[in-house]
Amino acid sequence: MCGIAGIVGKSPVNSRLYDALTVLQHRGQDAAGIVTAVDGLVCMRKGQGLVRDVFSQQDMLELRGNIGIGHVRYPTAGGDNVSEAQPFYVNAPYGIVLGHNGNLTNATELADVLIREERRHLNTSSDSEVLLNVLASELQRVGTPRVTAADVFAAVSALFRRCRGAYAVVAMVIGHGILGFRDPNGIRPLVIGQRETAKGTEFMLASESVALDMLGFTQVRDVAPGEAVFIDEAGRLSSQQCVATTRQAPCIFEYVYFARPDSIIDNVSVQRARMRMGDRLAEKIRRERPDHDIDVVIPVPDTSRVAALQLAQGLGIKFREGFIKNRYIGRTFIMPGQEERQKSVRSKLNAIDLEFRNKTVLLVDDSIVRGTTSAQIIELAREAGAREFDTSCFSGKYITGDVTLEYLERLQQERSDAAKARRRSGGSLRVVRGV
Repeated sequence: MCGIAGIVGKSPVNSRLYDALTVLQHRGQDAAGIVTAVDGLVCMRKGQGLVRDVFSQQDMLELRGNIGIGHVRYPTAGGDNVSEAQPFYVNAPYGIVLGHNGNLTNATELADVLIREERRHLNTSSDSEVLLNVLASELQRVGTPRVTAADVFAAVSALFRRCRGAYAVVAMVIGHGILGFRDPNGIRPLVIGQRETAKGTEFMLASESVALDMLGFTQVRDVAPGEAVFIDEAGRLSSQQCVATTRQAPCIFEYVYFARPDSIIDNVSVQRARMRMGDRLAEKIRRERPDHDIDVVIPVPDTSRVAALQLAQGLGIKFREGFIKNRYIGRTFIMPGQEERQKSVRSKLNAIDLEFRNKTVLLVDDSIVRGTTSAQIIELAREAGAREFDTSCFSGKYITGDVTLEYLERLQQERSDAAKARRRSGGSLRVVRGV
């Protein structure tokens, strides 16, 4: 999970990209980066940490130009060091920078071909750098001295034939324009917005519509699965469907957890999706446990709150806030290690005894991925005096497109604490699933 943004403006875009990344900070807290361009000069600043910590006032002054892209990162693949902060840059052809949200499932095979057959150099273990080099290689094959939209679309069409997995991308071809595209399954989101100014029309690409809203852009539409859009430096927008066979298969976690509730993805309100998940979960509980003795529904902050409230209304029982959240602790799902996640849950949440003591509690969470957070939360509920409790989560199956079970297992191994350490150095639970 990452957040991406790109702007072709009529005035400097540095502060607007900063604001966009701040709005998208929930999508990644490991690293942030902005690249702008002016008169063929690339201006880049990226580093580890939150957006507010990466960019100084001097950095912002040096990010000059009316065109640029930005990225916030959570490392689902590759390492978690500063060298893998995005956007990535390659100098040929033309000079290209790229920000990627997603995961390539055939990155290892692609990297081998790039190195052995296409004589390209990869400096990191990031699949995003692989994706950039595939794009650069294909643009080199079809490119002309002056890049056209047709050149870009031909390169993306070739990329689609080679790359498997999830990828929503913004890229800047220096001196020419900004490119955005989305994998043929539409797994990761990408939206287009525009804004009219006295100097002309400005365009923006972003992971979520909330970034457009915050900057005063009107959402035009979502980039379709398998589609590419190109906005040249003059502000002319072109688009093309670059693959014949597509499907709408968004990752369910976008609606369950990743996205902000005030975003709209593929014409679906995230808020409304979560409300419907709560409705479905209430229906399932009524059907399977009509004689339940639940006293109160308590959400696990924050993303489960909408579904939990809808669930409580559907069951006709009380809804209470039973956990107080320390908002200065990051999202535990994107903490880099198991030990850090376990410590973080305890420091992030505190149970209110009044809401738990001698009650049968239904805890509602958005999802269970590793179980780390759930185990710690259950312990907090026990200590607060809950008589009995169930834990419900409202997410369903999440394997989409060509993301295979084998790939997910390999990804889990790569994200283990032991694997991350190597890269740095050289209770009982009943679950009711809805949807």
